[in-house]
Amino acid sequence: MKAKRILGLLLALAVVITLVIYVAAQTKAESKTVTGCLQKGDQPDEFSITDASGNTYGLRSTSLKLADHLGHKVTVTGRMKGDKEDDEEREEKGSNKHEIGDIQVTNLTMVSASCQ
Repeated sequence: MKAKRILGLLLALAVVITLVIYVAAQTKAESKTVTGCLQKGDQPDEFSITDASGNTYGLRSTSLKLADHLGHKVTVTGRMKGDKEDDEEREEKGSNKHEIGDIQVTNLTMVSASCQ
């Protein structure tokens, strides 16, 4: 009887550890850091950044004032938020930018006051 309880607790612990590792791996995989020129985005309260290889990302933040850094070269870090519907809407509206995805920005570092 005592052995069954211990076995049950060990099994439950193994499941919890597996879930924690899985969630941590997913969170790390969704994190993204990009350096480029901060520009106004296609939608209200959205900004964009294009990295050195030409990839464009939509940027949003609830904790940082991205507008204060328009035209600056910055490095942003945040969580990727891929939303295919938003990408399709941008393409339908005739936007000439192809975005890789959106980043919910949690950290911003100014590299330069200009994009040159």
